[in-house]
Amino acid sequence: MVDSVGSSTAKSGVGTSSLSQAMGGNDSLGKDAFLRLLVEQIKNQDPLEPTDNSEFVAQLAQFSNLEQTMGINDRLDLLSLQSQGSANTAVASFVGRKAVVRGDVLTRDASGQPNKIKFQLSGAAATTQVNIVDASGRTVRTLELGKSDATAREVTWDGMSNEGVKQPPGRYTFTVTARGPKDEVLTYNPEATGIVTSVSFSKGYPELSLDSGVAVPVSDLLRVE
Repeated sequence: MVDSVGSSTAKSGVGTSSLSQAMGGNDSLGKDAFLRLLVEQIKNQDPLEPTDNSEFVAQLAQFSNLEQTMGINDRLDLLSLQSQGSANTAVASFVGRKAVVRGDVLTRDASGQPNKIKFQLSGAAATTQVNIVDASGRTVRTLELGKSDATAREVTWDGMSNEGVKQPPGRYTFTVTARGPKDEVLTYNPEATGIVTSVSFSKGYPELSLDSGVAVPVSDLLRVE
């Protein structure tokens, strides 16, 4: 279809400058540019050799198809926006509920309550070690869990250091080092639990903030309790 427009243009004598003006200086042939080009072609056609009727009808059919396609795209964009709005509303309903997410953050508060540490190993472990690190990057406690056939693990940190010193309130993280029966390194997925305090959309996707200090994208949400 584009070739037919070009051949008719050549016969009608539409120059490069006329084509550029018809397309508004834009190299892409959109809906409006196509219509302007078609009108320009009719205005500049050779009276002694006018555009063939069948060729002109074919060009109009091409324009109609283009218009319909753009209309479909507009409707799909609208449906996408409506779907995203519904999804955002559903995520916002998590506020105030207990959520389990992928995360390695531990928050010590003034109450001194023990912290639950949960993670999933990629396989059964011959040895498992959990290191708790403070905000300065210092390892304050190492917990040896030994052998386990289960991949889901949970351990309680009492808030004490390796030297038996009670650690102050603040933000801590944990890492896991585990090896399988053949001394292979096992991977792990850390889990964090907390109450969803807010949902932010400022990054272009929903982000959950928990009262434990963890902030994760909604894709890291494991379950809501």
